[in-house]
Amino acid sequence: MLAETVIALGALGGAAGLGAGLSSGAYTSRTQKAYPASGRQVDVGGYGVHVLEAGRAGPPVLMIHGASANAREFSWTLAPRLEQDFRVLMADRPGHGYSARPPRAETLGVQAAQMAGVLEVLALGEKSIVVGHSFGGAVALRVALDRPDLVKGLVLLAPVTHDWGGDGHAWYNRFAASRLIGPAFSQVVPLVGPAQVEAGIGNVFDPSPAPEGYYEKSGIGLLFRPTAFRANARDVRVLDRELGEQSRRYGELSVPVTVFSGSKDTVITPAKHTARLKKQAAIDLVILPEEGHMPHHRHGQEVADTIRRLALSPETR
Repeated sequence: MLAETVIALGALGGAAGLGAGLSSGAYTSRTQKAYPASGRQVDVGGYGVHVLEAGRAGPPVLMIHGASANAREFSWTLAPRLEQDFRVLMADRPGHGYSARPPRAETLGVQAAQMAGVLEVLALGEKSIVVGHSFGGAVALRVALDRPDLVKGLVLLAPVTHDWGGDGHAWYNRFAASRLIGPAFSQVVPLVGPAQVEAGIGNVFDPSPAPEGYYEKSGIGLLFRPTAFRANARDVRVLDRELGEQSRRYGELSVPVTVFSGSKDTVITPAKHTARLKKQAAIDLVILPEEGHMPHHRHGQEVADTIRRLALSPETR
């Protein structure tokens, strides 16, 4: 803990000497100009949810991104494979991308309610296939648990589904989530975060290669705006506890569930998540050899084919 404190305070001190030209405000302005809000704002309970849309006709498909990401993650991976036949709705989770953050947004129940609200507005009277990647898989599961009337099926991509013992919390998330030092610490993040993440993107995809231009195409720079970084940190910090409670309900799932899991995922441990989900609910598990945490990139067509099959099949549950 002492070493982490020294690192954080050193970063704060170093940042102070870099001058106003590298301020977090300047970074935010520059980044939002590079990656503008190009979707629709949907009002859910008085808070806007930013939704990117692709396709004008067909069954609805809602896509929910993971931690440290935003809706652009799907705009160049899965949406182009589906937009001819489906209405693809890619939502920024609360506090991410360009979505507002309601009270208690770090809880899975609130996150799921915001996503369900998108379906109530943009897919009224229809059931949707809900796709969730990583953290978004936990939110997708909660939508299906709380609002099964809105869901026809789930497609989960390297999902985090269960509590894992609380390990794995990065030191910078502990600092950023802190009510005491979080606001000040998050002002520093734009000065050091982007370069660190760009250098480490390959670890998320490993053993698959990272796609060229991933950082830009997915708008990862939006994460390092101070408010977004704090939102992400607060989400991650309570996720273990939230999943401990949510996972007790998986026996209630009443819709078809397909899970894509990379056998070499180094971001999460499939044995602590997907394997446990399989013991509680009937799922169609697709294990991808030599694949990491981002299966919708190299295996995008397989994922799209599964979405298509579930969307067009008659309801069986």
